[in-house]
Amino acid sequence: MQVAIVLAGVFFLLAGLHVAWLFRPGSAAPSAVVPSLAGKPVLTTGPVATAIVAGLLAAAGVICLWRVGVLAWPYPAIPRAGVWVLAIVFAGRAVGDFRYVGFFKRVRDSTFARYDTALYSPLCVAIALAAFYLAAFGGAGK
Repeated sequence: MQVAIVLAGVFFLLAGLHVAWLFRPGSAAPSAVVPSLAGKPVLTTGPVATAIVAGLLAAAGVICLWRVGVLAWPYPAIPRAGVWVLAIVFAGRAVGDFRYVGFFKRVRDSTFARYDTALYSPLCVAIALAAFYLAAFGGAGK
């Protein structure tokens, strides 16, 4: 259960960070949170995308708590499947797109790339491992 609570806390913290960015545009250094090539962002984000990410991260936290029974859910297969999805998604994010994000990115000379290698991708590995653990062993009552 401790793994689920810590993982949910990480998800809620990340969701809160995205909500803060939503209400304080520009509070995050764009070069540190958006991949770039030759100083230009390779994708554009806006308030809708930021809100969606915040909501998905909060939902991920809830799924972790459902998985171990902290929150009531009548169908145990659904939170278990949800945690498997989280594990796969975050493992995939750690591997990356082989261009701008993940451990196997080719563009490595940007602020984002340095943060991605040092912080974002390792965090994704930790999240994926915790989610795999929850999916395999984290049922209610354990």
